[in-house]
Amino acid sequence: MKRASGKSQTVTMRDVAEDSGFSPATVSIVLNNAPLARYIAPATKKRIEEVAKKLGYRPNAMARFLRSKRSHSVGLVFFDITDPFCMPVLRGIENALYQSSYVPIFADAHNQRNRFERYLEMVLEHHVEGLIVVANWLVVDIHLLADLSKRNIPAATIGWELPTVSSVMVDNETGGRMALDHLYQLGHRKIAFIRGPKMIIDSGPRWRGVQKFAHSVELEIDPALVLQLPDSFDPNSGFEGGQRLVEELLQKKKKFTAVMAFDDLTALGAIRALTKAGVKVPEHCSVTGFDDVAFSALSAPSLTTIRQPLENMGTLAVNIVMDGIKAGLEKREWSIVSQKMNPELVIRDSTRAVSHGSSND
Repeated sequence: MKRASGKSQTVTMRDVAEDSGFSPATVSIVLNNAPLARYIAPATKKRIEEVAKKLGYRPNAMARFLRSKRSHSVGLVFFDITDPFCMPVLRGIENALYQSSYVPIFADAHNQRNRFERYLEMVLEHHVEGLIVVANWLVVDIHLLADLSKRNIPAATIGWELPTVSSVMVDNETGGRMALDHLYQLGHRKIAFIRGPKMIIDSGPRWRGVQKFAHSVELEIDPALVLQLPDSFDPNSGFEGGQRLVEELLQKKKKFTAVMAFDDLTALGAIRALTKAGVKVPEHCSVTGFDDVAFSALSAPSLTTIRQPLENMGTLAVNIVMDGIKAGLEKREWSIVSQKMNPELVIRDSTRAVSHGSSND
């Protein structure tokens, strides 16, 4: 067919119809995968699709939305993308959305409540079909997310539980128990604990796991060795906090053979403090973390930690939202889903059996 010279023109369905020899109506049914497409002969479909590919036809997303009221997009709001916890989660979400032919509309709230609320409004204005929120640092008015169900927008949170929204979490209590069990089996009894900030939802369950295991083996926890990270909106503050708290223990001449840290960054801060003081890890003191973020395996020594299946958590959240979208299209109810995933102990070089000749024993 003839093309106008000069500027390249957008290929339309009418162009595909002219080149393929079929009517615009038939081409529209095939290229839009309309319900009537099942009645069109496979050879006709194949011919239309081949011509569309040859001509470089691309569907007009806005026109398609106006016809179907579907955006094929999912809102994705992170509280702080600089948190090492977030990147593997993002990878899992993005890959699952790609497999489902959905595009993410991404927003980073920078751990600011007002910014989160405004971004939520903006994302919804883009007519997303679902929403995923990755958060464990900041408390937000639950009515904001509860309102999504009234709009029939399936939503899921990762790292954060609400009674009105589907969620994906790791079993933090089990993870806390596993970390202490590991140190206990290595013979450690004088253990320093760095608890997480009170504002983080993970902190309470992890500490319960510690307490329950200690009670089960009659291990006495020395209150003088129980430290608490302060609340902070900086997700990377754990490193400085872990370093400072362990430095304080050492200055007070407290005796301990292991440090169980709230998360990996805190554990790495603890290792920094111990190393600067001449306390070798793990020869003189073992250290454990939680999360298994990327650089945990790259540190020196590499960090023993409790792994959260972060990428799988992102994938599962997408699956939950996609099930909700499908249920909405099929005019049926869907239920709120709360999934807890199992953690895994990853043993690396930062822990070993207690040495009773240790200078810190």
